[in-house]
Amino acid sequence: MQQTERKLSIFEKYLTVWVGLCIVAGILLGRFFPQVAKYLDSLSVAHVSIPIAICLFFMMYPIMVKIDFAEVVKAGKTPKPVLLTLAINWGVKPFTMYAIAGFFLAYVFKGMLPGTEVVKDGATVELFRSYISGAILLGIAPCTAMVLMWGYLAKGNDGHTLVMVAINSLTMLFLYAPLGGFLLKVNKMPIPWITIFLSVMIYVALPLIAGYFTRKKVLEIKGKEWFEKKFLPYLTPVSIVALLFTLILLFSFKGDLIIAQPQVIGLIAIPLTIQTFLIFGITYWLAKILKLTYEDAAPSAMIGASNHFEVAIATSTMLYGLNSGAALATVVGVLVEVPIMLTLVKICLATKNWFK
Repeated sequence: MQQTERKLSIFEKYLTVWVGLCIVAGILLGRFFPQVAKYLDSLSVAHVSIPIAICLFFMMYPIMVKIDFAEVVKAGKTPKPVLLTLAINWGVKPFTMYAIAGFFLAYVFKGMLPGTEVVKDGATVELFRSYISGAILLGIAPCTAMVLMWGYLAKGNDGHTLVMVAINSLTMLFLYAPLGGFLLKVNKMPIPWITIFLSVMIYVALPLIAGYFTRKKVLEIKGKEWFEKKFLPYLTPVSIVALLFTLILLFSFKGDLIIAQPQVIGLIAIPLTIQTFLIFGITYWLAKILKLTYEDAAPSAMIGASNHFEVAIATSTMLYGLNSGAALATVVGVLVEVPIMLTLVKICLATKNWFK
């Protein structure tokens, strides 16, 4: 039976456009109705903004529902692509992200960036370090569910992509907090360890558990066909709408900075773009060295290049506040993700003959 061709939904295809519109909407909200965003952010428990926490949960929950953890046990039959992806995601990518972001934001662009900011715990930090922290939080959050679409468009092995999204979600429970804390410390940023672990529990573990049981129950009651054709299509818009609402609030705080220094977004985007192409190139090259098939090499490189920006935004917001430079840097990651990943899809398809 011929498989139905999947395409990017209007939400996914034009995500960069929606993010741009949210920047404008957030700036206008901050300029004309600043009390609205401040009031919403003030509704908090233990330094966690309740409205933002709800939005961020609904960013993560639909992603977790899509993951079939039963596929993870099958990964042992083809360990090479799995081991390659894990090694890149946790042994290479976080450190190259820190190095590249640090080089550009702390040295090359330092004179073009604003001076200092006061983060959530009251500490005053150099703003370039806050931007680097946002890049770090992106670098240690490997791949989102959107990578399933990138792998599919590149005509890769959907099973491998699905397995790695599941494995990365599980791995984040154990490695995200300690690795993030270590790199943030190297970057000389305040490290609220309790908040880091709490953010992992709220924005990874809780949606993971809720998504697992939702998937299990819906499949039992309605069956796989209804789940995939009726239920899942409604979840992607939920995730993206929650993301966009969060971005509006974020830019309502950052509006003055964007108007005063609009080049900041472009300067942050440069190291993030370089990092994405570098990790893709390293993974793709290693996949060829390891003699993987194209169907495994393409998604391995896509997974390495892609960032789980939902987790990064949630964590940066919880650690340093909605109006922090770290949160802004993670949003720039969203802004550049879609056009870069579509470019990488085209590169994969053009080089398919490199592999057996």
